[in-house]
Amino acid sequence: MSQEKRNKAQILSGYRVLDCTVAMSGPFAAQRMGDIGADVIKIEPVEGEWQRRMPAGGGNRKINASFLSLNRNKRSLAINLKAPEGQAALHKLVKDADVFMQNYRPHVAKKLGVDYDTLKAINPRLIYVSISGYGAEGPYSARPGQDLLLQALSGAMYSTGQADGPPQPIGQYVVDATTAYAAFEGALAALLHRERTGEGQLVEVNMLDAAISFQMQELSVFTIDGKPQKRTQEPHGHVYIRAPYGVFATQDGYVALAFPQLAKLGELFDEPAFLAMNDDVDPFEQRDLIHQLVAKHSARWKQADLIEAMLALGLWAGPVNDFAKTVEDPQVKFNGSFVEYEHHSEGHLKTPGFPIRFSKTPSTVERGAPLVGEHSREVLGAAGFEAEEIDRLISEGVIGAP
Repeated sequence: MSQEKRNKAQILSGYRVLDCTVAMSGPFAAQRMGDIGADVIKIEPVEGEWQRRMPAGGGNRKINASFLSLNRNKRSLAINLKAPEGQAALHKLVKDADVFMQNYRPHVAKKLGVDYDTLKAINPRLIYVSISGYGAEGPYSARPGQDLLLQALSGAMYSTGQADGPPQPIGQYVVDATTAYAAFEGALAALLHRERTGEGQLVEVNMLDAAISFQMQELSVFTIDGKPQKRTQEPHGHVYIRAPYGVFATQDGYVALAFPQLAKLGELFDEPAFLAMNDDVDPFEQRDLIHQLVAKHSARWKQADLIEAMLALGLWAGPVNDFAKTVEDPQVKFNGSFVEYEHHSEGHLKTPGFPIRFSKTPSTVERGAPLVGEHSREVLGAAGFEAEEIDRLISEGVIGAP
């Protein structure tokens, strides 16, 4: 399918993104652009991005599930950027590109000839998105930027867990995901600026700032009101939210309950202690006692019955699902939260889709994650390279192709 055809009536039709990123945050951001029509060319080493071969969650397949989930709607150009001819080939593509994304370690981009100053000289209209762990400069700039490490540094781990237990990591790659959204938003905002002014620019995003920004409320409670993160003995979902706030066991599952009015909870459970409490004071000062009382009463209920009773009283409650239940949830199915498609080497795939709905320009899945260098000949041919020259570059190891 031609690029022009697949991009018909999509928001980023006609825009080209050169994706020189690895791992999660960069590939996820570039995939977002591909989902709404951009021609995303994944630039990877001749041997392929390392994540292709890593076991994802213990799975074992030719292309692992993580790579498949982060690289749909892209074409692959496998190229050796350490070779001068490889750099020259990429520079030729930059002339007609709209966005360039990279998340190399500090100073690597310059060594490879793909730093902002170099590419800006080739294409002044280029939007250059640089993603790093801690920032391009500064005392931590050379440190490894990995999700768990950024959760730890940003203070997030002290917002959950028990007082005498260790800090608790979040069970998702939340910093990577937040960074990806920041890069996606930054690229779109810079493109809008370019549409108005004709100017390209450098867009810098780092995981540390992303981790801090998603704690906007929590950190502001600390910086404005001076309230420290005070964990209590019973497991509580958030140090700055009043009790009960967390997960409670029933006879046949778990229920999530978020800061109910204690009087209504006392009515439901026939618990006089709740009726005597002040919603603005006791849920902070008696967090452990409140948790213990809710846990005692919820253990006597069936999950579905307790949720129904709580919702009838206007209390905020819901089931705690594992992935198997989430995938089959009726609201998830109604929303079409997952997309299903056939991959040319991996068969039938089902992955989370694009979460934004556009009434006139819906996102689509036109191709699954590419094989290493699957589109090298196609991309270089369209850029003006002769077939004989492409064959030579492949034979010399500058370009990779199946």
